[in-house]
Amino acid sequence: MQRIGVISDTHLSGTDKRLDEIVARHFAGIDRIIHAGDMVTLHVLDGLYAAGKEIIAVSGNMDQREVEYAFPPKRIIEVEGVRIGIIHGWGAPDSIRRRIMDSFERVDAIIYGHTHQPYCGVEHGLFFFNPGSPMDSRFTSMHSVGIIRIEDHTIQGEIIPV
Repeated sequence: MQRIGVISDTHLSGTDKRLDEIVARHFAGIDRIIHAGDMVTLHVLDGLYAAGKEIIAVSGNMDQREVEYAFPPKRIIEVEGVRIGIIHGWGAPDSIRRRIMDSFERVDAIIYGHTHQPYCGVEHGLFFFNPGSPMDSRFTSMHSVGIIRIEDHTIQGEIIPV
């Protein structure tokens, strides 16, 4: 079984002890971390790298050029037979899953961010997962991160309020 910590929309210009505490508390025992964009600067990842886990990331619409150069706007990974598309997203929250779905072919799941609204569910035959934002509650009333579990070609997600 793979346990993956998922985070997005940190919107920080540098390291932040609150984010470090969230990662230490909620991502203990995970196998890797996915950041779905809008980290703003690469320094935000310092605390994530300190956790000693592989980091997979994409750039978002608010990221500085250094992040855009370091990470693609979308990517596909395969974990235990599950193909996962990772993208930040764009535009209004309404119909975002429909828009990002068209960005990928042959995936089983899509991890995204942008809306700051946590979401875990199946639509159009795909598993969609948005961890929300641990730092910015714009468009929602909570801060959150997520964990996905993959085992036997099956993916499950959990939204964790922080």
